[in-house]
Amino acid sequence: MVSAAERPRESRKPEPGADIRIAGLSKSYRTAGGDMVHALQDIALTIAGGEFVSIVGPSGCGKSTLLKILAALTSPSTGAASIAGAPPEQSQRDIGFVFQEATLLPWLTVLRNVLVPADVARIPRAEMQPRAMALLDLVGLTGFHDNYPNELSGGMQQRAAICRALLRNPRTLLMDEPFGALDALTRDHMNIELLRIWEAQRSTIVFVTHSITEAVLLSDRIVVMSPRPGRIIKDIRVDLPRPRSIAMVNTPEFGRYAQHVRSLLDGPAGAKAATGGSPWQ
Repeated sequence: MVSAAERPRESRKPEPGADIRIAGLSKSYRTAGGDMVHALQDIALTIAGGEFVSIVGPSGCGKSTLLKILAALTSPSTGAASIAGAPPEQSQRDIGFVFQEATLLPWLTVLRNVLVPADVARIPRAEMQPRAMALLDLVGLTGFHDNYPNELSGGMQQRAAICRALLRNPRTLLMDEPFGALDALTRDHMNIELLRIWEAQRSTIVFVTHSITEAVLLSDRIVVMSPRPGRIIKDIRVDLPRPRSIAMVNTPEFGRYAQHVRSLLDGPAGAKAATGGSPWQ
């Protein structure tokens, strides 16, 4: 019998985000001390346009490395990745990246921070400012455009960082544990905000997280990875109705998905084998 966590999901209409294809991808690198680290091994993954896919796995399994390869911030040792049919380095115009920290420039206002990608691309600010203001409105930062980062809460700073990543309307949004440093209540709020933004923008999102609950709440699919060298243990479709809310976390079906992911991470190929315990939320 096929479990609820693995049964096929109803097909969706094609969405405007970018199709991502990864084939035979591995990554090894040498540390400053001369040791060879094998971060990723034989990754094969296809993500349809407009999908929200979360990647979970133990610390050090190569999740962030995989995002950096998709963002053309580093290259694979073997194999290849493509976004909308082109190598990542040719797709950077259509990629937004949200880091673990907001990394806003403290000497610039919120609006000027959001406009930084326009400055880098030498696009006149006046041309992009209406979109920047619309994005700030979308994430609930209306009236804060002239404030400085130190005048905002952590959650508000991260919302501004998301606006910055979305400024040039990227087809792909890569997010590396963007809410990991926030308190639980703010994190819940940001998850719902992100879902609302995704519904409005329909970018393809690849989201790295250590939180099983967060992955189930947000995702169309959850890619579970093994300890280093990171390999894909399972690709799980999340057949929960949308729009989603925090209240859904308390439902039996949500719990079954969470338990399925946890069992994979705590199994022989999962987190327990590497750490002797389970660091999952």
